[in-house]
Amino acid sequence: MRGSTTADDLTTREAIPSDLRMARTLWPVLLSSAVGLVPFTVFSTFLVPIAADAGTSAATMGSLRGLGGIAALIVGTALAPFIDRIPKQLAAAAALVLLGLSCVLGAVGSLATFAAFCLLIGAATAMLNPALGAAAADQYCTGAAAGRAATLVTATQSLTAMLAAPLIALPALWWGWEGDLLAVASLAGLLAVVLLRRRAPRASLDSEPSVRPSYLASFLALAGTRGAVPLLAVGGFRTAAFMGYLAYLAAFYDDRFDLTPSVFALVWTLSGTSFFLGNLLTGRLINRASRLPVERVLLVGASCSLVAILGFYAAPTLPLALGCTALLGASHAAVAACVVSLLVRRCDTVRGAALSVNAAGQSLGVFVGAAVGGLGLGLGGYVGIAIGFGAISAAAVAAAVAVLRSTPSAGAEPCG
Repeated sequence: MRGSTTADDLTTREAIPSDLRMARTLWPVLLSSAVGLVPFTVFSTFLVPIAADAGTSAATMGSLRGLGGIAALIVGTALAPFIDRIPKQLAAAAALVLLGLSCVLGAVGSLATFAAFCLLIGAATAMLNPALGAAAADQYCTGAAAGRAATLVTATQSLTAMLAAPLIALPALWWGWEGDLLAVASLAGLLAVVLLRRRAPRASLDSEPSVRPSYLASFLALAGTRGAVPLLAVGGFRTAAFMGYLAYLAAFYDDRFDLTPSVFALVWTLSGTSFFLGNLLTGRLINRASRLPVERVLLVGASCSLVAILGFYAAPTLPLALGCTALLGASHAAVAACVVSLLVRRCDTVRGAALSVNAAGQSLGVFVGAAVGGLGLGLGGYVGIAIGFGAISAAAVAAAVAVLRSTPSAGAEPCG
């Protein structure tokens, strides 16, 4: 038994390259995933001067951000089957070109061009992120290696979300927010050329089906993949609970503990760091520990997020609230990593569609979370918010249980 375990562990290590080796192979994909988050970061960071330059209020300009979510939801769902019908690098390159053109439009600085900017950025990222995740996974033959590659993409995105604001603020002192957008446009165009010059891996080409499913058949294949529907439900519910919680995080710390904005920035850093580390380490753990069922990690993470959200709104002291904030970031990141890894493993031939629908579900989750939070706060204060987000988190736990029950008995990884 001892020798068998050692052999299994050795096989796992051989099947999955190190993170550094993967990063060297996937650097254009990882850098593209980071660039995809920067335009809206520029928009959010410089919202006040952008609104002033456009001759409108920050509230009016900020409301345009919702157009991006609507576009991402519609485009992500509508184009999901096409992600698997064309080369992933081509889809990602096209999305980068659209993203670059959107940034050029945004640099014009009018209310109308920023409305177009928000719509087009939402549409571009709805194509870009699933294509990059699937392209990273397609570089590797085994399910564990493919899952790790996809979670490296999400870890890069979470790191970018944490670091992008200070990194774009420094050059903006020299060339302004318009310069930031034009720099992103240039980098996006360069990366599009790099991706187009990279050939698809032979492992991916050999696994292409000889007869591609029709548009509707792609959705049916995804729905018929074991555990895919509850996995997508976990992703949507998780996003709704977490993004809704983040939307009212500053208000809670101000009302409950009287934290100033400068001090609250440290809380935001704690949350972002917890999410990044949770995503990075969980992605590494679940795809390298051959005897650790990913489905059980998913359920544990979802359960911890439920406990943490209830504990957060009931926390009587600041240290306890901070602990719950860290746990919430780490547990939601763990759930996100498990969802992506399992979709990549189980939905082999339709993994692009699966990741696209998952991204669209997350866009929907952002709106649902904000709506539930606002309704709960209006009806019952923070107790109402806790009930609303607790119910959504409980739904994520129930969906995670369904995923666990769908686990193949023989350890096989079913494909779509």
